[in-house]
Amino acid sequence: MPNRRDALRLAGAGALAACAGTALAQGPRAPRLVTISGAITEVVYALGAESQLVGTDTTSLYPEAARQTPKVGYMRQLSAEGLLSLKPDAVIATTESGPPVVLDQLRTAGVRLELVEADHSWSEVQRKVAAVGRAAARERQARELMARLDAEWAGLQQRVAASPGRKPRVLFVLSHSASPQVSGEKTAANAVIGFAGGVNCLSGFQGYRPMTAEAMASAAPDVILTTTQSIEAHGGAEKFWQRPELALTPAFKRRALVAQDALLLLGFGPRLPAAVSELHKSLRAA
Repeated sequence: MPNRRDALRLAGAGALAACAGTALAQGPRAPRLVTISGAITEVVYALGAESQLVGTDTTSLYPEAARQTPKVGYMRQLSAEGLLSLKPDAVIATTESGPPVVLDQLRTAGVRLELVEADHSWSEVQRKVAAVGRAAARERQARELMARLDAEWAGLQQRVAASPGRKPRVLFVLSHSASPQVSGEKTAANAVIGFAGGVNCLSGFQGYRPMTAEAMASAAPDVILTTTQSIEAHGGAEKFWQRPELALTPAFKRRALVAQDALLLLGFGPRLPAAVSELHKSLRAA
């Protein structure tokens, strides 16, 4: 007969085997995710991985449920302490996130960091979907989502290319504060205008610069493109048009104004085909 020591050893082995069996039955724990980008957060929801989200940045506003997630601050002003307190397995962000020292601190702490290059291309959307698929352990779902989005995007670009007539000259105005800015080259606004079959009427500089009367007069846009947040900040479309700089444009005479939600229009997430399709129709109708 086994002695007491042998009996305890056998009982312990049985308990470990039972625990192992339970773990195998349940599968490995799903990775805990923090997303730094509203578009990346959208991908998490599109893949059905929202239960893995333990934190998001303040640009993560869609879908509505994303607003209720713990916030880690603005994407360019992150804090390592705040991020690490959520105990994430992976942080998924774009190359626009920072500061760099915080990203280095995450790596040092052993957190997996997925950084997606932000270059305002369709490839950026593809990279975001792939990065979330890897980090969330949902690569099959990511491939399926990307196949659907690629097909939608290809069809949209064919429709835009087949549109007859002159391409409208478009000016993008970002006016969430008292100092409106206009977009030049190498911006998300510049890219979506081109995708939608328009022409950015400002060139010769990269990024954003203040909106001035001289710039408006020389740009001569057919259509003003802005965000719904810009319209709200002014108190409505009529007050938006009251800015004296806009009175110098052909768009002002026709009140040709198109507005979209900022994250939808500029986020470069899974809703980009829908955003560009809507923008294409609006530019043609304006």
